[in-house]
Amino acid sequence: MKKPKEHFTIYHLQFTIYHLQLIKTVSFIQYHIENRVAYITLNNPQKRNALSPSLITELTLSFNNAQEDPAVKVIVLRANGEVFSAGADLAYLQQLQNNTYNENLTDSQHLMTLFNTMHKLQKVIIAQVEGHAIAGGCGLATICDIVFSTPEAKFGYTEVGIGFVPALVTVFLLRKIGEGNAKDLLLSGRLIDANEAHRIGMINYVVPANAIAQTVDTYAQRLCNNAASEALASTKQLIANLQNLGFDEGLHYAAEQNATARASESCKKGISAFLNKEKINW
Repeated sequence: MKKPKEHFTIYHLQFTIYHLQLIKTVSFIQYHIENRVAYITLNNPQKRNALSPSLITELTLSFNNAQEDPAVKVIVLRANGEVFSAGADLAYLQQLQNNTYNENLTDSQHLMTLFNTMHKLQKVIIAQVEGHAIAGGCGLATICDIVFSTPEAKFGYTEVGIGFVPALVTVFLLRKIGEGNAKDLLLSGRLIDANEAHRIGMINYVVPANAIAQTVDTYAQRLCNNAASEALASTKQLIANLQNLGFDEGLHYAAEQNATARASESCKKGISAFLNKEKINW
């Protein structure tokens, strides 16, 4: 199966050149690496970490930097302030009213590139949601591989309330929670709490605010220490690709991936350590 990576790499270069002037020396992202985990932190709390073109560019660049850095094995996405992300920036929404169709398409492809980068990234992305994740901010959390949330956080796709369509996130949400749950959230625009989000499969864990940082760190370190990078990347790709295939085609694809994995150096190393009762250091 061909990987559609090249198309998005080319587009990423195009939008980076186009939007680089927007970020200049202003940074809406904090980025640091600790114990093989890259922490990408939304850092515009004054505007409730709203999704502006500048923030979207910085996020995409940060995820790509983490992907290319051999010192990074897992990524944690989190936010400073009381809100994870409140969706689109108000000034940005005002600007959209004057855009042409082509300008809006280019802008939509900008966000599309971020979402697709996250979805296809070979490294696991963990969301640490403390505070509300609304509209595009909810989409950002939705696309992460594993989502931890505090009980107080609210989630929702409120776009219909302003006459808008949550188009891009729908591609991912349908796969994650199914048509019935997706219709309920997208058509009503209602907000749900973390417990309901957990019940329908939007998020994976609900953790008290005083424990979430440590819980996320423990989970990230478990991935770092107990799994090979190659196996994590292949498993994430397997899950993504199987959803595009029919049952029989999916089985054949899975068998091929099984055979490929057996021949990998990671698998050989893991089996050898298991047979020799040795603790493996991934």
